[in-house]
Amino acid sequence: MEENVLVTDSEGIRKSDSHVTRRTLYMALGSTFAFILYSVLIFAPAGKCFSVADGSNSLGLTFSYTLQMVQEFFESRSTSQLDCYSEFLLIWDVIFAIIYTSMYSFWILYFFQNRRILLVVPLLGMVADWAENITEILMINSYLDSNSISETLVSVGSGLNMIKWTMSTLTYLILFAGIAIKIKSVMSTSKNQED
Repeated sequence: MEENVLVTDSEGIRKSDSHVTRRTLYMALGSTFAFILYSVLIFAPAGKCFSVADGSNSLGLTFSYTLQMVQEFFESRSTSQLDCYSEFLLIWDVIFAIIYTSMYSFWILYFFQNRRILLVVPLLGMVADWAENITEILMINSYLDSNSISETLVSVGSGLNMIKWTMSTLTYLILFAGIAIKIKSVMSTSKNQED
């Protein structure tokens, strides 16, 4: 009789784990859908007000930047475009970071249920992204006020940018490892069922 209780408890745990895994998958898929919608319907249109035909349309898209790159970026834009870029960094890019971090986190939870420590990687990337945004806003304000940019601010912004991209790369490596593990698990399960 005791063995039957253990089997029933074990089945209950498996059903509960399956429910949690399914719910996490739905959250991952939902956050991915939200990421796509936000990127296409809000984020991209909000960035058009500071875009230029030639050159980069965001400092944060390079792995690092120099004082000369920042000056060229600012000089190629009007005051209203820089104000728009500042607003974009303050509002739309902050929301974007929350959405992509949520998406990455739900996928990591789906692939690695028992390794929540891995969530630190995308969270650190988000914090670095926000800190870089603040630094870029300070550079814009300095440029608009005095037509000069502090080399220290550029170095800090560039360093934060490198941290952000390093965390993003680690996040992608974690996700690719999770995908590989999931595929291997599904293949071994189907192979065992065939035998």
